Amino acid sequence: MEIKTYEQMDEKVYYERLNNGLQVYLMPKAGFNKTYATFTTKYGSIDNHFVPLGKEEPVRVPDGIAHFLEHKLFEKEDYDVFQKFSAAGASSNAFTSFTRTCYLFQTTSEVEANLETLLDFVQMPYFTEETVEKEKGIIEEEIKMYDDNADFKAYFGVLNNMYVNHPIKIDIAGTVESIYQITADDLHVCYDTFYHPSNMILFVTGDINPESLINVIRANQDAKGYDDAPQIKRFFPDEPDHVALSVREVKMQVSTPKVFVGVKGVICDKMSPKEMLKIDLALDVLLEMLFGSSSDYYEHILTEGLANDSFGFEASHEPDASFCLIGGDSNKPDELSESIRERLLSVAGVKKLNEDEFMRIKRKKIGQFLSALNSVEFIANRFTEYAFNGLSLFDVVEILEELQVVNAIEVAKNYFKCDKLTTFKIAPE
Repeated sequence: MEIKTYEQMDEKVYYERLNNGLQVYLMPKAGFNKTYATFTTKYGSIDNHFVPLGKEEPVRVPDGIAHFLEHKLFEKEDYDVFQKFSAAGASSNAFTSFTRTCYLFQTTSEVEANLETLLDFVQMPYFTEETVEKEKGIIEEEIKMYDDNADFKAYFGVLNNMYVNHPIKIDIAGTVESIYQITADDLHVCYDTFYHPSNMILFVTGDINPESLINVIRANQDAKGYDDAPQIKRFFPDEPDHVALSVREVKMQVSTPKVFVGVKGVICDKMSPKEMLKIDLALDVLLEMLFGSSSDYYEHILTEGLANDSFGFEASHEPDASFCLIGGDSNKPDELSESIRERLLSVAGVKKLNEDEFMRIKRKKIGQFLSALNSVEFIANRFTEYAFNGLSLFDVVEILEELQVVNAIEVAKNYFKCDKLTTFKIAPE
């Protein structure tokens, strides 16, 4: 195994790429009571157009199939996955995002046994047409439940305003119509293509013995007879820089209106991973300066009654689709929306920002990150996200330290433009 040492954080990560292409990262955390493991494929809801493994022609699969597949891998013919983990003292879960599907467990005992369970249940699918049909009703109810959730509706409402063609605007679970198009054959095609070990990362952190664990992992994988696979060919539609709609309103059963302003990001797929990360971190610091709870603006909108303490922001960064959302509940949604837009556009052309404030927030971000390294959950979930993008989680501190106020000024100039802004409102029925 290769040992990667991060002296500034006093951390070591053991790495090996197995013969079948699986990347394994083992990060010992001496004295930690809990061990946390993730087995993740670089396959999410946006991956609906690709060339299947062993084929030459691309296929377009129904929306929501990555999430559907996540559900189905927990179903086995002769045992219950959750009960098996529980019997060995572990709890298990999974999630699907735009770009990843992750299976995980956490435990305080029997790490090796639970690790084998994780590898085996993910790598031994069981699909039949009967069980697939049964699952459709379950996921339909899940979709309908989220359709009644105003915050969820607002999130994807903003994305639909932003994106013209990109599948990131589609609910991760798909639609009721799309999931009823899914067949067992579709699931096998997606599974065979995206769940090959060469498209996956196994990450384990806790009070572990890397040498002992890697032997367990090698033996488990060698017994399954995988060969390495070629790189997956994925296809995404052309997406204009501008938003699809500048403003849209829907009505729901809410007591207080909701309003969010979205900012459509700059496509960064031609930049190096570290250049992309630098832009992402500069944007995070800039948003905190403009809208954070310690900003003058935040105090102003609360004092003026434009928003309540639900007000906030978040940013999502992917190589070919990034965005940020700002807003919350407001009895004056139009005024709040206009105020946010004015705030964004006011810094788009500035040549100076408050450098002391920038440095204060940058130091705060570094402190928050270092504190989060005490959480094995944070480490495991974020490490794989960065690794799939050609980065290390520990690049964050180095790049944050390099950030200068000029980087935030450049981000404001490129991001905060009228044709990149959109407003989505939810009004009471």
